[in-house]
Amino acid sequence: MTPMSVEHPYLGIFIMLVLASMIFFGLVFLASKIGNNFAAKNRKRLGLGIYECGPIPVKQANKINSQFFIFALIFILLDIEVVFLFPWALIFKDLGWFGLLEIVIFLALLAVGFLYAYKKGGFRWQSIK
Repeated sequence: MTPMSVEHPYLGIFIMLVLASMIFFGLVFLASKIGNNFAAKNRKRLGLGIYECGPIPVKQANKINSQFFIFALIFILLDIEVVFLFPWALIFKDLGWFGLLEIVIFLALLAVGFLYAYKKGGFRWQSIK
């Protein structure tokens, strides 16, 4: 009977894990020591440099139009509607009249949200009041 057959079935896996982790951490330690020898020593000049590549920015970046946020809110309204309508439609027969009344109230609340967005000009791309 071999020593690894019954008494220590996972001994080989344990030894491989220990050896792999020792090799991994040894290589990481060796790479950090080699990297420190070849790294630039003047870190102050590096820290004062420009972080981003390319030319130095001389003017303010473009501002994002608030119309994008209004469109995002309208999308969230539509998305919430679809997320709740799909499971409701799957169990519509089990819910009965109570389920129908419940979804009518839900759709009425969403319609109020869409009417508000329409009144504020959320569906027009040019301006928001």
